[in-house]
Amino acid sequence: MSLKTVLILLGLALATIFALVCVLLTRERSPRTCQHLPPEQEDTEDGQSLVFADLSAEEMSQVVRYLQGHLGVPLVEASRAKPSENCIAWLDVQVPAKAEVLRFLDAGGARPPREALAVLYFGKQPEPNITELVVGPLPRPAYHRDVTVHKYGGKVPYHRRPVTGREYAEINALIHRELKKAPLFLTACCESDGTDLVTLTTAPRGFKSGDRLTWFVLFHNVAGTGYYLSPVGLEVLVDHGDLHVSRWQLRKVFYNGRYFASTGDLEQEFVAGALEVVRLKQPQADAVLGSMKPRRPPGPPGPLQFEPQGPRYSVRNNHVTFQGWSFAFGMNPNTGPRLFDIRYRGERIVYELSLQEALALYGSNCPGGMSTRYLDGSFGIGRFAYELVRGLDCPYTATYVHRHYLAETDTPKTNQNSLCIFEHDSALPLRRHFSDSQSFYYGGLRRNVLVMRAISTLINYDYIWDFLFHPNGAMEVRVHATGYISSSFLHGRGTDYGNRVGPHTLGTMHIHHIHYKVDLDVDGQLNSLESQDMEYEFVKDPWSAQNTIERPYLRRERLEREDEAAFPLNVPLPRYLSFVSPNPNKWGHPRSYRIQVISFAGKDLPTNSSMERSVSWGRYQLAVTRRKEEEPTSTSIYNQNDPWTPTVAFADFINNETITNQDLVAWITVGFLHVPHAEDVPNTVTVGNSVGFFLRPYNYFNEDPSVDSPDSVYLSREQDAGACGDNPLACLSSAATCAPRLPPFHFGGFLNLSLALPLGGL
Repeated sequence: MSLKTVLILLGLALATIFALVCVLLTRERSPRTCQHLPPEQEDTEDGQSLVFADLSAEEMSQVVRYLQGHLGVPLVEASRAKPSENCIAWLDVQVPAKAEVLRFLDAGGARPPREALAVLYFGKQPEPNITELVVGPLPRPAYHRDVTVHKYGGKVPYHRRPVTGREYAEINALIHRELKKAPLFLTACCESDGTDLVTLTTAPRGFKSGDRLTWFVLFHNVAGTGYYLSPVGLEVLVDHGDLHVSRWQLRKVFYNGRYFASTGDLEQEFVAGALEVVRLKQPQADAVLGSMKPRRPPGPPGPLQFEPQGPRYSVRNNHVTFQGWSFAFGMNPNTGPRLFDIRYRGERIVYELSLQEALALYGSNCPGGMSTRYLDGSFGIGRFAYELVRGLDCPYTATYVHRHYLAETDTPKTNQNSLCIFEHDSALPLRRHFSDSQSFYYGGLRRNVLVMRAISTLINYDYIWDFLFHPNGAMEVRVHATGYISSSFLHGRGTDYGNRVGPHTLGTMHIHHIHYKVDLDVDGQLNSLESQDMEYEFVKDPWSAQNTIERPYLRRERLEREDEAAFPLNVPLPRYLSFVSPNPNKWGHPRSYRIQVISFAGKDLPTNSSMERSVSWGRYQLAVTRRKEEEPTSTSIYNQNDPWTPTVAFADFINNETITNQDLVAWITVGFLHVPHAEDVPNTVTVGNSVGFFLRPYNYFNEDPSVDSPDSVYLSREQDAGACGDNPLACLSSAATCAPRLPPFHFGGFLNLSLALPLGGL
């Protein structure tokens, strides 16, 4: 055998050996599948949380069948019902009275009967009205009772009802007919015949109680992008107050700073050459302002959060447990997420934590923008909490929960995966210290939190609702705003009301005010309110009498009455404000929880505004009142369409009653002023657009309860920092070699949507 042949064979052998080594190394590096261990079972409530559970789809169907057979009046499905007909508007669970629930949860009492709240629009009556019925017991209803007068002091007038999808469809048909009277104008201004324009509703609807007149703003519509950034300058005022659709009328037309009696008058002015027209090009899908379509191909995937041994929390029915925390959750179809019976280490901290309302109040020199005060509860904060996108809206491995609702239909609908729960590594120590003197050690604890999240799309805006549970017994409530800004057509001195963000688009200034109810039960139901803040006192220096020292001291004050505990918006709160128990901790201080508000709220409506009482909760960043069963919410969905005679006025809750050793509720307003700018296109980002509040233990415990966390890390000179038994971080390298069991990506969020927009659209 020649030397050349030997060298060739040797080279081939070496290449084969190298390839085998690479294969073996690759196999060694392939991540193993993580072993999922069951989470610790801290839940001993045995289904007690179901007392707060939302209605199931079957329960909703049973209630509908009962109402159809026991009211003695014809009911038309709300999606088809005319204003002159009767229909079931929506259903929700009727949460029992707090006293009943606590007897059941804490004292071994009977489980309260399960009941539903049914809201009906009675248009086919001698006196049309809105009626609220409690129906029970579930799952087989046998009775109903009218609670309208008890709740509101009388019947609710029919004109206060939210606008239904059927009503919007009729309004759009009317606008479409009216636009046909101005074909030459539409061609000139918008390169349109009107069929490709969409409308956006405004609210409230008029200037006095009983009005039902709405400005609708028209936009160019381009598939796959937000039309909210493409106004054409045309707005129309529609009177839709009559029960008979045939009598609805277009009352006023606005274009580019001028008002007209009708579209016919607008056309005549244009034909006569007396109208200044801004000629807009039909926007193209690939270049339209506000398109969210990617401009680059996908890049490599970013960091992925996963749980090496599965989730460390438990979700059973409507109940969640996590490292000492437990709570029940739900979703009101109108007001959105709500939590009940929040406990830490078995002790109830909060009985109810619920979103009440979201206000968006706009400024503009166009009629639609300047008159808009959206109260989003009337549109459906919970109803429009759609499916969450796995891996973007929430971590890929989060637990996703379906929510059922029944609104404007007789058939229950499901928003799949519309609520998510996950443990989140905040990438920040909860606490830590590196000791470099006397003794040498490091001690720390990761700031892992449990998050419950839902996201509501309310016309143009998307609100991210977060509820966070920290390992030191603190709760956090947070809302992020994203989605599209609303806009007006830029004309005249439009920039007095915002910034120009497109060729003819004015990003209109507005405020977001969000309101929450927090029924705290700190170490029992009987609490008081205490403020603490710093002051300076000037005293003679004890060791040098000729000198003076400025000494800070702690000023403590018990707030005795509701009027003292109503803190106006934009006035500094006491730096420490706490719900206190009559009982002390080990060190003699009353056990308490501190409320810490983080907000950049704009100014509330002036009190001399004709509609201010409907949003009078916005006067206060924090108000503490005695809890009353007859004051369950700070507002009503009926306030939107009759803010001049509000169905519920929060200001009436504050009547200077004593708040010492009482069952108390904190009502919290957070928000921000938003002046849209170029970087809000295509979308408003969440960075910097987050507000909320904390509920923090303050002398509630004898020490930080997170000292018991199994996630704690302690390192010393005498210890082997690489030993798994002493340092859990040393085990991560082996745990990280496993791969999470990622479910396949699926999104079905468009399945239940119709092409007809719920809030207008031609």
